Amino acid sequence: MDLIPLTHAEETAMDMDNDAIHMTPDAAQLANVETTVVTGQTPEKEVRLYGKVEPDERLLQSQVAHIAGRIENLYVNFTGETVTAGQVLGQVYSPELVTAQQELLEAVRVKDDQPALYEAAKEKLLQWKLTGKQVSQIESTGKTMNTVDIVSNTSGVIIARKVNKGDYVTQGSILYEIADLSKVWIVFDAYESDLPFLHSGEKVNHTGKIIFIDPVIDPYTRIAGVRVEVDNRDGSLKPGMFATGVITTVLKGYDGMPVIPRSSVLWTGRRSVVYVRQSDSEDPVFKMREVELGPELGDGYVVISGLGEGEEIVTNGTFSVDAAAQLEGKPSMMNH
Repeated sequence: MDLIPLTHAEETAMDMDNDAIHMTPDAAQLANVETTVVTGQTPEKEVRLYGKVEPDERLLQSQVAHIAGRIENLYVNFTGETVTAGQVLGQVYSPELVTAQQELLEAVRVKDDQPALYEAAKEKLLQWKLTGKQVSQIESTGKTMNTVDIVSNTSGVIIARKVNKGDYVTQGSILYEIADLSKVWIVFDAYESDLPFLHSGEKVNHTGKIIFIDPVIDPYTRIAGVRVEVDNRDGSLKPGMFATGVITTVLKGYDGMPVIPRSSVLWTGRRSVVYVRQSDSEDPVFKMREVELGPELGDGYVVISGLGEGEEIVTNGTFSVDAAAQLEGKPSMMNH
């Protein structure tokens, strides 16, 4: 690097601090040295998270077969199709259903003498999810149905189809898995170092609020899931999408402490040093000082000790000042 003149030729030794770096205004300007006055602030830390959109597990439902039989027809044949509550998804043929309807017709004939038998036969069909209208139709016409409709019990998107036309199913077999995507989760990955700054209820930029933080850290990736609930009635978010979230949180316990820019700090091993401008000189005179840093704030750091409010530190050209100190053999980041 270019050598920069540091001191006035006429400056007397008796006025100089042996540990300080004395620079002329011209030298400081050539080295692009800039300073900032340290102030106490309310520190806010910005945490950036990355994750994926997932269905809200609370809004997942399984469409099951309410009666054993053979899938006669399927009207919803692929995943991703949107269905509504009450929509007919298919039909199932069941010998048990035919038998139960015949039992109902027999019970209708002795309804006045054996009302309990009639009610039991009727209730059996209702438990298999036949509607009251269908049961009344069987009674009035005296005819049995060979198939029964598979009616969707919820609205949402088919995320899994587990049956094909012609399959035999048992009572309770899962036919479809349906997800209501009017609300979704964004599950962010948070590293151990970020977890102390994340809390339930905190706002994630314009996305939503944290509703859950995984209490267990993955032993391999060293991350925990941070779950955010998001309104998705417009359908703009799709499960599997990547997402970025930013959380700005106030650091408790650090209110009023000095905050300095990242550019003002030099590191060497465990030591963090800054250059403080000496207030008793009109010329740019700087002296190295070790500081203890607290949490990182993105572009800055909280200072635990070593600096006070109102002091002036170098925030640009710090390496140039330190290089001058090294050339003169004075205290620097490489020399105690």
